Amino acid sequence: MSEILIKGARRYGEGDPVDVLVADGVLAEIGSPAAPEGCEVLDAAGQVLLPGFVDLHTHLREPGREDTETVETGSAAAALGGYTAVFAMANTDPVADNAVIVEHVWRRGREIGLVDVHPVGAVTVGLRGERLAELGTMARSEAGVRMFSDDGHCVADPLIMRRALEYSTALGVVVAQHAEEPRLTVGAQAHEGARAARLGYSGWPASAEESIVARDCILARHAGARLHVCHVSTAGTVDVLSWAKDRGTRVSAEVTPHHLLLTDERLATYDPVNKVNPPLRAEDDAERLRQALADGVVDCVATDHAPHAPQDKDCEWAAARPGMLGLQTALSVVARTMVRTGLLDWRGVARVMSERPAEIAGLPDQGRPLAEGEPANLVLVDPDAEWTVRGPELASIAANTPYEGMRLPAVVTATLLRGRITAREGKIG
Repeated sequence: MSEILIKGARRYGEGDPVDVLVADGVLAEIGSPAAPEGCEVLDAAGQVLLPGFVDLHTHLREPGREDTETVETGSAAAALGGYTAVFAMANTDPVADNAVIVEHVWRRGREIGLVDVHPVGAVTVGLRGERLAELGTMARSEAGVRMFSDDGHCVADPLIMRRALEYSTALGVVVAQHAEEPRLTVGAQAHEGARAARLGYSGWPASAEESIVARDCILARHAGARLHVCHVSTAGTVDVLSWAKDRGTRVSAEVTPHHLLLTDERLATYDPVNKVNPPLRAEDDAERLRQALADGVVDCVATDHAPHAPQDKDCEWAAARPGMLGLQTALSVVARTMVRTGLLDWRGVARVMSERPAEIAGLPDQGRPLAEGEPANLVLVDPDAEWTVRGPELASIAANTPYEGMRLPAVVTATLLRGRITAREGKIG
């Protein structure tokens, strides 16, 4: 493996610039190392060096919807966004509810080699919520599944969820819940409130999320299990998480970049690019989520990267599929909402985008300190640069970004996976 010398970067955006020698896939020397003969030099003057990002919530659509995304194109988007590991959700076609499918996704990730692709196994067969999938078989498979979720569907039956949590303790895995009481969201199209009522949207109440989170926190506490709450979107959910954590519940939670920045004000355009599940909430919710992320009540940022074909988005709102792209814009949205507002510094960004998600998922070689001898899973960020988002120019097959034409801060200049450059200056490899 070739050696790389990163010159003039600031670790976590702190202190004086240092040079970092990467050799044999690790941080070999930090300080003022001499450049070995023939090594590649990355000029990182003025840039921030962080551990590579980890996304606990990515939709890669393979197998089944390769017209919208594949493991290859999703991996490219991830690498360009500064990610070195992603977790691919189970709502593929066929569903990733058995060892054959999760091993296929895992092998495709290894073949492509741009990021570590970890498949998420379904909690229930076919995501139907009726009986548990083969959790043990998937956990013991070559893919070594660490997380299980029916994302896109809530595990609504409390007995099924209780059994999943109980099994997860023996397997040492995490159950991730899409918190949505389905009986409260029948026909729901947008955040329930005055704006939705005025515009004629049927409402998706905050209580649909909060009631499931409360129930599952209680179930997890009794089972001694680890629960992860996907895409937290309401202030009330933050209250529930705080209550549960104060009582020793082993619960973690993620927030998406779009729930940090965007609100239901965007409903007025009737543009389905803004349709997402859970829906964009009110500004009060977004403000509370930003503070909860800064305080650690919400543990991490996860993209819920959800590519869709034009026919699934360029239609009337009610018929449109929920979801939006996120991998290449996540860092910039976090920089805008959290760093430039003073809620997080760059070390805090490392915590919520790398260290904490790696810890939740049990990845021993990701989210590691920027210290000698540690794996060289790295991202370089120009904190002062800005860029304009253009959906067709992103690496994903789909182009359904809610940030189209938006000017965003912070640019990923290079990503390294185990000492190999996977993305540089907006290009792969």
